[in-house]
Amino acid sequence: MRYVDAHLHLWNIDQIRLSWFREGDGLPARATVGELLQELAQADVPVPERAVVVQAADTLEELRWLLAVAEQDRLVGAVVAQYEPRSGLWAGTAQAVLEHPALAGIRLAVPTRAADLSDVPGVAELAAGLAGAGRVLEMLIRPEQLGAVAELAAAHPDLTIVLCHLGLGAAEPSDVWRDGLRAVAPHARVAAKVSGLHQPGGDAARVRGIVRDAVEILGIDRLMFGSDWPISTRTCGYSETLARTRAALPELSADEADSFWRGLATRLYLG
Repeated sequence: MRYVDAHLHLWNIDQIRLSWFREGDGLPARATVGELLQELAQADVPVPERAVVVQAADTLEELRWLLAVAEQDRLVGAVVAQYEPRSGLWAGTAQAVLEHPALAGIRLAVPTRAADLSDVPGVAELAAGLAGAGRVLEMLIRPEQLGAVAELAAAHPDLTIVLCHLGLGAAEPSDVWRDGLRAVAPHARVAAKVSGLHQPGGDAARVRGIVRDAVEILGIDRLMFGSDWPISTRTCGYSETLARTRAALPELSADEADSFWRGLATRLYLG
Protein backbone atom coordinates (compact mmCIF):
# COMPACT_ATOMS: atom_id res chain seq x y z
CA MET A 1 0.00 0.00 0.00
CA ARG A 2 1.39 3.38 -1.03
CA TYR A 3 0.15 6.35 0.97
CA VAL A 4 1.06 9.76 2.34
CA ASP A 5 0.03 10.68 5.86
CA ALA A 6 -1.21 14.25 5.50
CA HIS A 7 -1.68 14.89 9.21
CA LEU A 8 0.43 13.74 12.12
CA HIS A 9 2.25 15.35 15.03
CA LEU A 10 5.72 14.90 16.49
CA TRP A 11 7.07 15.94 19.85
CA ASN A 12 9.54 15.05 22.57
CA ILE A 13 8.65 16.57 25.92
CA ASP A 14 12.22 16.01 27.16
CA GLN A 15 13.45 18.43 24.50
CA ILE A 16 10.57 20.75 23.64
CA ARG A 17 7.88 21.95 26.04
CA LEU A 18 4.24 21.91 24.91
CA SER A 19 2.10 24.25 26.99
CA TRP A 20 -0.96 22.00 26.85
CA PHE A 21 0.76 18.67 27.58
CA ARG A 22 -0.07 17.01 30.90
CA GLU A 23 1.15 13.66 32.15
CA GLY A 24 -1.69 11.23 32.56
CA ASP A 25 -3.79 12.62 29.70
CA GLY A 26 -3.27 9.46 27.66
CA LEU A 27 -0.61 10.77 25.30
CA PRO A 28 3.04 9.71 25.11
CA ALA A 29 5.81 12.05 26.26
CA ARG A 30 7.76 11.02 23.16
CA ALA A 31 6.10 10.95 19.75
CA THR A 32 9.04 10.90 17.37
CA VAL A 33 9.67 9.31 14.00
CA GLY A 34 11.35 6.45 15.83
CA GLU A 35 8.27 5.75 17.95
CA LEU A 36 6.05 5.91 14.87
CA LEU A 37 8.20 3.47 12.91
CA GLN A 38 8.26 1.10 15.88
CA GLU A 39 4.47 1.10 16.10
CA LEU A 40 4.13 0.50 12.37
CA ALA A 41 6.63 -2.37 12.45
CA GLN A 42 4.89 -4.04 15.39
CA ALA A 43 1.55 -3.84 13.58
CA ASP A 44 3.07 -4.92 10.25
CA VAL A 45 1.80 -1.72 8.61
CA PRO A 46 3.56 -0.19 5.59
CA VAL A 47 5.45 3.00 6.31
CA PRO A 48 3.96 6.06 4.57
CA GLU A 49 5.94 7.42 1.65
CA ARG A 50 6.04 10.83 3.28
CA ALA A 51 4.28 12.63 6.12
CA VAL A 52 2.97 16.14 6.70
CA VAL A 53 3.76 17.11 10.29
CA VAL A 54 1.48 19.69 11.88
CA GLN A 55 2.91 21.72 14.75
CA ALA A 56 1.26 20.66 18.01
CA ALA A 57 1.76 23.93 19.91
CA ASP A 58 2.83 27.40 18.78
CA THR A 59 6.36 28.35 19.85
CA LEU A 60 9.21 29.19 17.51
CA GLU A 61 11.45 26.81 19.46
CA GLU A 62 9.13 23.89 18.68
CA LEU A 63 8.81 24.93 15.04
CA ARG A 64 12.58 25.07 14.60
CA TRP A 65 12.81 21.59 16.16
CA LEU A 66 10.26 20.21 13.67
CA LEU A 67 12.07 21.76 10.72
CA ALA A 68 15.32 20.22 11.94
CA VAL A 69 13.59 16.83 12.03
CA ALA A 70 12.47 17.40 8.44
CA GLU A 71 16.08 18.10 7.45
CA GLN A 72 17.25 14.87 9.08
CA ASP A 73 14.49 12.40 8.22
CA ARG A 74 13.08 11.93 4.72
CA LEU A 75 9.77 10.63 6.09
CA VAL A 76 8.91 14.18 7.16
CA GLY A 77 8.22 15.75 3.81
CA ALA A 78 6.54 18.94 5.02
CA VAL A 79 5.83 20.92 8.17
CA VAL A 80 2.75 23.04 8.87
CA ALA A 81 3.29 25.75 11.48
CA GLN A 82 0.72 26.81 14.04
CA TYR A 83 -0.33 30.45 13.63
CA GLU A 84 0.63 32.58 16.59
CA PRO A 85 0.12 36.30 15.84
CA ARG A 86 3.04 38.72 16.07
CA SER A 87 2.57 42.45 15.57
CA GLY A 88 3.58 43.55 12.10
CA LEU A 89 4.31 40.01 10.86
CA TRP A 90 1.66 38.52 8.60
CA ALA A 91 2.86 34.97 9.26
CA GLY A 92 3.14 35.50 13.00
CA THR A 93 5.72 33.30 14.71
CA ALA A 94 6.42 31.43 11.47
CA GLN A 95 7.76 34.58 9.77
CA ALA A 96 11.23 33.81 11.14
CA VAL A 97 11.45 30.53 9.22
CA LEU A 98 9.20 31.26 6.27
CA GLU A 99 11.94 30.55 3.73
CA HIS A 100 12.61 27.05 5.00
CA PRO A 101 11.86 24.60 2.14
CA ALA A 102 9.99 22.18 4.42
CA LEU A 103 7.52 24.81 5.66
CA ALA A 104 4.46 24.03 3.52
CA GLY A 105 1.83 26.09 5.28
CA ILE A 106 0.38 27.58 8.43
CA ARG A 107 -2.53 26.31 10.48
CA LEU A 108 -5.14 28.59 11.98
CA ALA A 109 -6.43 26.66 15.00
CA VAL A 110 -9.43 28.65 16.25
CA PRO A 111 -12.36 26.37 17.18
CA THR A 112 -13.12 28.45 20.29
CA ARG A 113 -13.23 31.75 18.41
CA ALA A 114 -16.24 33.58 16.96
CA ALA A 115 -18.15 31.91 14.15
CA ASP A 116 -17.21 34.68 11.71
CA LEU A 117 -13.54 34.70 12.87
CA SER A 118 -13.87 38.42 13.58
CA ASP A 119 -11.95 38.05 16.83
CA VAL A 120 -8.92 36.35 15.25
CA PRO A 121 -6.16 38.93 14.65
CA GLY A 122 -4.53 39.09 11.24
CA VAL A 123 -6.64 36.56 9.33
CA ALA A 124 -6.85 38.58 6.11
CA GLU A 125 -3.14 39.36 6.18
CA LEU A 126 -2.29 35.71 6.82
CA ALA A 127 -4.47 34.55 3.93
CA ALA A 128 -3.02 37.11 1.53
CA GLY A 129 0.52 36.31 2.58
CA LEU A 130 0.10 32.57 2.14
CA ALA A 131 -1.57 33.02 -1.24
CA GLY A 132 1.33 35.20 -2.39
CA ALA A 133 3.88 32.71 -1.07
CA GLY A 134 2.10 29.71 -2.62
CA ARG A 135 1.64 28.03 0.76
CA VAL A 136 -1.35 26.28 2.31
CA LEU A 137 -3.67 27.72 4.95
CA GLU A 138 -4.96 24.95 7.22
CA MET A 139 -8.08 25.54 9.30
CA LEU A 140 -8.80 23.76 12.59
CA ILE A 141 -12.33 24.98 13.21
CA ARG A 142 -15.80 23.94 14.34
CA PRO A 143 -18.69 23.48 11.88
CA GLU A 144 -20.23 26.90 12.63
CA GLN A 145 -17.09 28.53 11.23
CA LEU A 146 -17.24 26.92 7.78
CA GLY A 147 -19.22 29.86 6.43
CA ALA A 148 -16.34 32.15 7.40
CA VAL A 149 -13.95 29.82 5.56
CA ALA A 150 -16.11 30.16 2.45
CA GLU A 151 -15.91 33.96 2.73
CA LEU A 152 -12.14 33.77 3.16
CA ALA A 153 -11.84 31.53 0.09
CA ALA A 154 -13.94 33.96 -1.94
CA ALA A 155 -11.79 36.91 -0.85
CA HIS A 156 -8.54 35.05 -1.67
CA PRO A 157 -9.22 32.90 -4.76
CA ASP A 158 -5.52 32.03 -5.20
CA LEU A 159 -5.23 30.62 -1.68
CA THR A 160 -5.27 26.87 -1.02
CA ILE A 161 -7.26 26.11 2.15
CA VAL A 162 -7.29 22.70 3.82
CA LEU A 163 -9.85 21.81 6.46
CA CYS A 164 -8.38 19.73 9.28
CA HIS A 165 -10.57 16.79 10.27
CA LEU A 166 -13.20 17.72 7.65
CA GLY A 167 -14.08 20.80 9.69
CA LEU A 168 -15.81 18.40 12.09
CA GLY A 169 -13.39 16.29 14.07
CA ALA A 170 -14.93 14.16 16.79
CA ALA A 171 -18.15 16.22 16.87
CA GLU A 172 -21.38 14.69 15.67
CA PRO A 173 -22.29 15.43 12.03
CA SER A 174 -25.18 17.86 11.70
CA ASP A 175 -26.97 20.00 9.16
CA VAL A 176 -24.80 22.92 10.30
CA TRP A 177 -21.71 20.97 9.28
CA ARG A 178 -23.19 19.72 5.99
CA ASP A 179 -24.43 23.22 5.09
CA GLY A 180 -20.98 24.57 5.92
CA LEU A 181 -19.35 22.08 3.56
CA ARG A 182 -21.82 23.11 0.87
CA ALA A 183 -20.78 26.74 1.44
CA VAL A 184 -17.10 25.98 0.81
CA ALA A 185 -17.72 23.49 -2.01
CA PRO A 186 -17.93 26.08 -4.85
CA HIS A 187 -14.38 27.21 -4.00
CA ALA A 188 -12.19 24.77 -5.90
CA ARG A 189 -9.05 25.45 -3.86
CA VAL A 190 -10.64 24.24 -0.61
CA ALA A 191 -9.70 20.65 0.30
CA ALA A 192 -10.03 18.60 3.47
CA LYS A 193 -8.32 15.91 5.51
CA VAL A 194 -10.18 12.77 6.48
CA SER A 195 -8.58 12.66 9.90
CA GLY A 196 -9.38 12.98 13.59
CA LEU A 197 -12.89 11.55 13.15
CA HIS A 198 -12.80 8.31 15.09
CA GLN A 199 -14.24 7.73 18.53
CA PRO A 200 -13.68 4.83 20.94
CA GLY A 201 -15.73 1.73 20.32
CA GLY A 202 -17.77 0.85 17.28
CA ASP A 203 -18.29 4.06 15.32
CA ALA A 204 -18.01 2.53 11.84
CA ALA A 205 -21.50 3.61 10.73
CA ARG A 206 -20.95 7.16 12.05
CA VAL A 207 -17.62 7.60 10.23
CA ARG A 208 -18.95 5.98 7.06
CA GLY A 209 -21.81 8.51 7.05
CA ILE A 210 -19.42 11.42 7.60
CA VAL A 211 -17.14 10.31 4.77
CA ARG A 212 -20.13 9.64 2.49
CA ASP A 213 -21.40 13.20 3.02
CA ALA A 214 -17.93 14.69 2.48
CA VAL A 215 -17.47 12.76 -0.77
CA GLU A 216 -20.93 13.76 -1.97
CA ILE A 217 -20.44 17.46 -1.17
CA LEU A 218 -16.74 18.06 -1.89
CA GLY A 219 -15.83 15.14 -4.12
CA ILE A 220 -13.23 12.46 -3.48
CA ASP A 221 -10.61 14.44 -5.43
CA ARG A 222 -10.58 17.09 -2.67
CA LEU A 223 -10.10 14.69 0.22
CA MET A 224 -6.92 13.11 1.64
CA PHE A 225 -5.93 10.74 4.42
CA GLY A 226 -4.46 11.86 7.73
CA SER A 227 -3.82 9.65 10.77
CA ASP A 228 -3.75 12.40 13.44
CA TRP A 229 -1.10 10.26 15.19
CA PRO A 230 -0.37 10.24 18.13
CA ILE A 231 -3.53 12.14 19.19
CA SER A 232 -5.43 9.28 17.57
CA THR A 233 -3.82 6.70 19.88
CA ARG A 234 -6.26 7.69 22.61
CA THR A 235 -8.91 6.10 20.37
CA CYS A 236 -7.11 3.44 18.32
CA GLY A 237 -3.70 2.46 17.00
CA TYR A 238 -2.28 3.53 13.66
CA SER A 239 -3.19 0.28 11.92
CA GLU A 240 -6.78 0.53 13.13
CA THR A 241 -6.99 4.16 11.99
CA LEU A 242 -5.96 3.01 8.52
CA ALA A 243 -8.45 0.14 8.58
CA ARG A 244 -11.32 2.29 9.84
CA THR A 245 -10.62 4.91 7.18
CA ARG A 246 -10.46 2.31 4.43
CA ALA A 247 -13.74 0.79 5.59
CA ALA A 248 -15.45 4.21 5.60
CA LEU A 249 -14.61 4.98 1.98
CA PRO A 250 -16.96 4.22 -0.91
CA GLU A 251 -15.73 2.04 -3.73
CA LEU A 252 -13.03 4.01 -5.55
CA SER A 253 -11.42 3.71 -8.95
CA ALA A 254 -7.65 3.26 -9.05
CA ASP A 255 -7.16 6.95 -9.84
CA GLU A 256 -9.52 8.05 -7.07
CA ALA A 257 -7.80 5.83 -4.54
CA ASP A 258 -4.38 7.13 -5.54
CA SER A 259 -5.61 10.71 -5.20
CA PHE A 260 -7.07 10.10 -1.75
CA TRP A 261 -4.20 8.08 -0.30
CA ARG A 262 -1.27 10.01 -1.75
CA GLY A 263 -1.88 12.18 -4.82
CA LEU A 264 -3.63 15.23 -3.37
CA ALA A 265 -1.34 15.48 -0.34
CA THR A 266 1.70 15.18 -2.60
CA ARG A 267 0.44 17.95 -4.86
CA LEU A 268 -0.55 20.37 -2.09
CA TYR A 269 2.32 19.82 0.35
CA LEU A 270 5.19 17.98 -1.30
CA GLY A 271 5.17 19.02 -4.95
